[in-house]
Amino acid sequence: MRGLLDTCVAMSAKAVLQSEGHEVEHVGNWPNDPGDAAILAHAAERATIVITLDKDFGELAIVRGARHSGIVRLVDIPAAAQRPTCAIVLRRYATELLEGSIITVEPTRTRVRPPDATPTQG
Repeated sequence: MRGLLDTCVAMSAKAVLQSEGHEVEHVGNWPNDPGDAAILAHAAERATIVITLDKDFGELAIVRGARHSGIVRLVDIPAAAQRPTCAIVLRRYATELLEGSIITVEPTRTRVRPPDATPTQG
């Protein structure tokens, strides 16, 4: 599976995901941060899942209808826990992510928003 880690995600998550066979980029390695819309478009063009802490990616996808190939949003997950959490989510929700779902992971629950869910009115 392909993953794109946003700059806010711990860089160490990249190595953990790569060790599990995923192809992973980290926006922090890019020469500059082009902004959320450009990051999401880059990921969609390459059929890549975006992993972020930023709720703006979900807004771009849900409210504005931006094309994407799956989004994982980590909410209140400490940096040290992001490594194993990312690996677990990609394993457990691979099918849903490949279908284009948005997965929101919090310390006590995980929510899955399928790609065919009714758009939210803004």
